[in-house]
Amino acid sequence: MFLRHVPPMGIYETLYAFLGSFGSYMGEPGTHPWSQGFPRTDKLPSGPELPRSVQVESEDLRYPKAWGLPSLRDAIARYYRTSYGSDISADNIMVFAGGRPAIAALLLFLDSDILIRIAETEYTPYFDLLKCLHRDYALVESSVDNVFKPPVASYANDSIDGRTLMMLSNPCNPTGVTRTGADLKSLVDATNVDRGLLVDEAYELFHDEPVSALRYIKDIDESNVFVIGAATKGLQAPGIRIGWVVAAKQHIEILGNFSSFGMGGVSHPSQCYAVALFEEERMALARTAVPDFYGSQRARYGVAFESLGLDLFSGEGGFYHWCRLPGGVSAEDLNSRLFQEGAAVLKGVDCDMLRRGDDSPLRSFFRFSFGPLAPESFESDINILERAISALT
Repeated sequence: MFLRHVPPMGIYETLYAFLGSFGSYMGEPGTHPWSQGFPRTDKLPSGPELPRSVQVESEDLRYPKAWGLPSLRDAIARYYRTSYGSDISADNIMVFAGGRPAIAALLLFLDSDILIRIAETEYTPYFDLLKCLHRDYALVESSVDNVFKPPVASYANDSIDGRTLMMLSNPCNPTGVTRTGADLKSLVDATNVDRGLLVDEAYELFHDEPVSALRYIKDIDESNVFVIGAATKGLQAPGIRIGWVVAAKQHIEILGNFSSFGMGGVSHPSQCYAVALFEEERMALARTAVPDFYGSQRARYGVAFESLGLDLFSGEGGFYHWCRLPGGVSAEDLNSRLFQEGAAVLKGVDCDMLRRGDDSPLRSFFRFSFGPLAPESFESDINILERAISALT
């Protein structure tokens, strides 16, 4: 065979196992997508309407520009200026087909001598991207001992020789731990000519109030800071596959050059839809409605989970609960029970950047997603989970 084997991202292994056990795809009627990292794609209470259509003209069927649709780049830059006082322009924005392709491109062109500093409990595909792109990285402790919130000094380790890139999701997937205020500012302030920062802000709006590192960046054109955003979560449109990088103009030029031969740009119709999502009054509503709705869901499920005997290590962002099962029960065993009822969670071991399997300290942890769940599913969700935990403890 000409291609070397690559396994799927951890969550897909769970999804394939679920399909084999339950006989239908997760997300179909009769299933409970607690393992899924997607938001509701309908109107939230007090939230803005989602556009039902966009006008596509003949020019929108032409090849897109390498950096992205100018009107979308303008809209993204305006959003960060309005929301965070950031001093950026459209020239600091590059559009990708989702957040992960943006991260992949950054890692692809990162100078080979740069060491990546990343937490040992992080977003599952980071492991796959770092391995496949042969990037050198060193892990920062993220465990029960530091409540899954490594201090900034652990990322900005002055004892390490050479250039480094601090890489993290904020709010964190899977834990929901969120760096805000002085803590986030200190992370940005820790950057210098030899220490960069890549912060994935896919869950930016899922914190009350929304946060972005761009609030604290004085001059992005003189920095090695990369901020990733996406329409996938807070804009409730994962299916249009639109993400972006905010970075120095020099870095955007390099990424655009890559697009000219390696990507060919991003779907014009999808970008047109994203422009509609960024309409200013609509975004003002979203910045209130998204954290309000998901904050209430987070609190509601948190109280119920603790009553089931789960230990919670969840932060205040994202739409996940980061849970530990009692009595050393494994998330693998939990899923075996949940599959029978059409449900599944993401196993903690899939978020272990050391991939220690059964030897992982995350063996009894799982990520529960309330992202796609309707409020009326709550009682059923808790009953199913209670039955599964009772059968295992």
